[in-house]
Amino acid sequence: MANTKPLSLAEISKYLNNLTNAKGAFTQVNPDGTLSKGTFYLKRPGRMRFEYEPPNDALVIAGQSRLAIFDNRSNAGPQQYPLHKTPLHIILKRNVNLNASGMVTAHQHDGTATTITAQDPENPNFGNVKLVFTDSPTELRQWIVTDESGQKTTVILGELDKTTRISGRLFDIDRIVKEGDLR
Repeated sequence: MANTKPLSLAEISKYLNNLTNAKGAFTQVNPDGTLSKGTFYLKRPGRMRFEYEPPNDALVIAGQSRLAIFDNRSNAGPQQYPLHKTPLHIILKRNVNLNASGMVTAHQHDGTATTITAQDPENPNFGNVKLVFTDSPTELRQWIVTDESGQKTTVILGELDKTTRISGRLFDIDRIVKEGDLR
């Protein structure tokens, strides 16, 4: 029987805090409407990696308190941003507390999924992230990041493998820059 009430913010916070390792396929809808696919890795707190399939040869890594976007077509090195200035910081923090004042700006349920929109309450200008969860069992299925300029990027997650061991090397931005080894 479908849950008729939204998951509570405490339940979602607990789920995110217990989600320490995950790997799975993803489909990304880019701001211009194009699609990209690849493999997603999560190692909480603070680390996330997106390996894109051809023809998109980009690599996006959150680690070492930074977000780095590697593009093989560029000789300039990765674009880097402080992680705390991105909406992904909200779900990568060591202790996610969605009940914090001003963090959640929307919380709804459509009969099959709970959707919340969260932002950094101290820096709402950094954008927000809309998270979509199924219930029974609780599972993160997608998110939509709206950056500071209003651009929206949607990431739809496939089945998550939460038992796989993920090497910390995958998130070492400095090593990747030094060695030039994107994989």
